[in-house]
Amino acid sequence: MIAQSALSWSAFVLYTAAAFAALGYLFSKDARASRAMLVLLTLGVVLHALAVAVHVAAFWAYPENRWFLPLNNFYGALSYMAFALAAAFLAVEARNRLGILGAFVLPWAALALGAAVALANPQAQPLAPALRSYWLNLHPVLLMTAYAAFANAAGVAVALLIQERQIKSRKPTELCYRLPSLDELDGLNAKIVASAYPVLIVGLVMGFVWAYRDWGRVWTGDPKLTLAVLTAVVYGAFLWQHFVGGRRGRRPVYVSLAGFASALVTFFGAELLSGRHAYLGGGR
Repeated sequence: MIAQSALSWSAFVLYTAAAFAALGYLFSKDARASRAMLVLLTLGVVLHALAVAVHVAAFWAYPENRWFLPLNNFYGALSYMAFALAAAFLAVEARNRLGILGAFVLPWAALALGAAVALANPQAQPLAPALRSYWLNLHPVLLMTAYAAFANAAGVAVALLIQERQIKSRKPTELCYRLPSLDELDGLNAKIVASAYPVLIVGLVMGFVWAYRDWGRVWTGDPKLTLAVLTAVVYGAFLWQHFVGGRRGRRPVYVSLAGFASALVTFFGAELLSGRHAYLGGGR
């Protein structure tokens, strides 16, 4: 527990420092801030991976938990979300070299891990019998991976709206010349959403299969399930507008951001609305 806590807090500090370095790079021309962001973020991801490994080891100390992932509580879910978000940004940055977007993405990773270490209980516990299924290693992992990618897309979408406002203003600031072009931001937002959308759909389908195997029916009327389907519909509408309708600019981006808002409500709303899916309540 001590090692896990120390590693998680250290990763949180590094994620936060990386976010501030990204903000510093956003408002300055100092390339050292961008390099510092990448170094801090990489170190944070490494320490976070070690913290996850320690948590998995503690979780597997219970024989009934062996080979399952510790995603049955709020700590495990938030920690994985933060890790996937940070790792996804590293992957996007390695391919696109748009470090300035870290100012819009990395705060999400810091907030998610900060909520995990400050608000959630990291204590490993035996899995409930209903959760001892290989679906636990597939269904929630895929959905949270998709949500992490959508968080990256949301950061890009916010940057696009800021850039559009700068361009349309009569007195654009230096920020206008630091951010990527509208076409670059629009294309990157769509690529990330398009890459994550199949992951979301497969995760939902696996959830339906799991529900049918356990409860004998696909649709249970659970609020979180309804919200997850709504999230898929909203992102599907965005992809249709972008790739089929050929629409660009502010309105499709608002739809993309609405999808991310729906994903946030889906994830956190389970604590208030859902019985089977509530992490803190111990349900599925």
